[in-house]
Amino acid sequence: MKIFQLTAIAAAVLALPLEEGIAARQTPSCTSPKLRKNWAAATATEKQAYIDAVLCLPTLPSRLNVSTHDNLYDDFTYIHTQLSTPQRIHAEPVFLPWHRYFIQVYEDALTECGYTGAAMYWDWVADSGAPASAAVWDPVLGFGGNGSASSDNSPDKWRVVDGPFRDLRPTYWSTLDQPDPHYLSRDFFPAIPQAGFQEMLGWQYDQSVMDTITPLTTYLEFRIQLESRPHAVVHFAIGGSRGDMGPFTSPNDPMFFLHHTMVDKIWWQWQHDDFANRKLAYEGTRNDGLAASLDDLMPMLGLADDKTVRDYMDTEGGPLCYTY
Repeated sequence: MKIFQLTAIAAAVLALPLEEGIAARQTPSCTSPKLRKNWAAATATEKQAYIDAVLCLPTLPSRLNVSTHDNLYDDFTYIHTQLSTPQRIHAEPVFLPWHRYFIQVYEDALTECGYTGAAMYWDWVADSGAPASAAVWDPVLGFGGNGSASSDNSPDKWRVVDGPFRDLRPTYWSTLDQPDPHYLSRDFFPAIPQAGFQEMLGWQYDQSVMDTITPLTTYLEFRIQLESRPHAVVHFAIGGSRGDMGPFTSPNDPMFFLHHTMVDKIWWQWQHDDFANRKLAYEGTRNDGLAASLDDLMPMLGLADDKTVRDYMDTEGGPLCYTY
């Protein structure tokens, strides 16, 4: 099977300041921005409401005209994978704004299931010292823990066996060419005791790593480092060799959205560190060889309308209305 080689995963595994909030800016288009919270800081009621809404998504009809699945939950995996083969949303200037839009589409979908809160994030920087013990893996008010690591080689070898998503059965794994229904899977990267490293590669996304990324002053440098280092490593740390967070089909795991909301928070913080100059900071060369433009369209292939990058550069302007 093809395994999703996230940008510079191999280098990131070997390679090596986030602040909790800035006062919300008030704009005519966004007078009451939603606050996106760290999962660990959310109330039990907020967590349960989020979990219930995610569990509702597989019961809603697909928005896509495809024969291989029929529900909204699989739509998100299908779109992400379709846009990754060939690559249009990773190792691209559009990586950050496209995923910002994708998270918003997901949050909007949760509202169809009665959710009234905002997207949430896993602060993997704060939890980097003991990632596998983070609150997000709680079996009751979290996403369940690691896969079962059974000795057989069945498709469900790494099935998540606890938590509210233990019976979740995504349709795809690694590719859209052939449906591969399976139970939600995780394969936490193991500890390396002889090197003194804890599980899940936490030393690759701790504060010292972020301190080498957040001071970068150009969008190009910042995006490349954020995408290829902590973003890629966290995917690999959760997904391992057979977990759902590894391949392009990574939205199979509801943790995908908490992870990418954290990535968005880091970008948001970087923008607000010099908002006058970074609100519209966007540059680079697209994979088709053309220069990136704020007027580039971000495709959603029928899951939602295509939008321009420009519309999603400010979380409190245009169609967005949230803060951290």
